[in-house]
Amino acid sequence: MQPTTTHRKIWIGRWLIAVAILHTIAAGIFFGEVFLSIVQRGLINTVGRDPMTAAGVWFLLFGAVLALMGMAIHTLEQNNNFTSARAIGVGTLLLAVLGVVLMPDSGFWLAFPAAIGLLRIK
Repeated sequence: MQPTTTHRKIWIGRWLIAVAILHTIAAGIFFGEVFLSIVQRGLINTVGRDPMTAAGVWFLLFGAVLALMGMAIHTLEQNNNFTSARAIGVGTLLLAVLGVVLMPDSGFWLAFPAAIGLLRIK
């Protein structure tokens, strides 16, 4: 049985994947030396208490989680299956607001279009 199709443009998942790619590239630019140090030390238990290493790792891992979220949302968009769109939109919006409040000069602003798009799905 084929999913019901609508004429709604599929973009939210792709947007989040693109943001994740930019986030990962930025991680390499801003934390390249940190990542090289992690690899040189053998990966296992290399974060320790160094705040720059922790920041770099979280920056990189958040990009991966954002990409996974984008892939999941893209699949939902393709299948026109958005029973949980509002909950995902609210969660994304709250995360973006908190990120902007804590770090106004961050890329959290880029989550607003996806959050608003999710909230507008009926």
